[in-house]
Amino acid sequence: MSRALQATLVDSLLSRRRAAPAGLAQAGAVLFISALTALAAQVSFSIPFTQVPFTLQPMVVLMGGLALGPLMGMSSQVVYLAAGVVGLPVFAFDPSLPPGILRLLGPTGGYLLAYPFAAFLTGYLGARGFDRRYATSVLAMAAGLLVIYASGVSWLAWLALLGGQSAAIGLGAALAAGFYPFVLGDAVKLLFAAGVVPGLWKLFGRRAG
Repeated sequence: MSRALQATLVDSLLSRRRAAPAGLAQAGAVLFISALTALAAQVSFSIPFTQVPFTLQPMVVLMGGLALGPLMGMSSQVVYLAAGVVGLPVFAFDPSLPPGILRLLGPTGGYLLAYPFAAFLTGYLGARGFDRRYATSVLAMAAGLLVIYASGVSWLAWLALLGGQSAAIGLGAALAAGFYPFVLGDAVKLLFAAGVVPGLWKLFGRRAG
């Protein structure tokens, strides 16, 4: 059953504040999530048996999508990737991974390229009321996380490049390097993060739809 389009959390908050034009306020919200994604990338560490680092980015991507809605959520991640492409230090630091636009072609490129689509899907569900309750927030964020993993593992398995040469490792090895070590931790983080947006709805006195 389809759900009617509803205001997202950011829509609701911006509608209460008329100090700045709506477009400018929306742009500010998009840039805030972009900057938060870049900041989350700096909270990272390498795992010896894989070139995929552990970062906090996926949760920021998914919460941002849930709060911003599909178009602004996707835009926040497009801005983030564009910043990385032009050489700003927004990607996770890892000397074994290429900088700038080459990062999008490397072993972690599939995860990064999935961020706009994951944010869009999570935001699409959020704009249909999935952001109002914890259980549905979990479902919306899990759907977005699935997009990130599907893209990241597929890229690592078959399309990754490093130093101008193929770094693809096949599906079995890609699952071992890019899915199994992270999925449990991401699931735990998601269970905590999924309460943030519904909690903010309650904090600002909006009834769940």
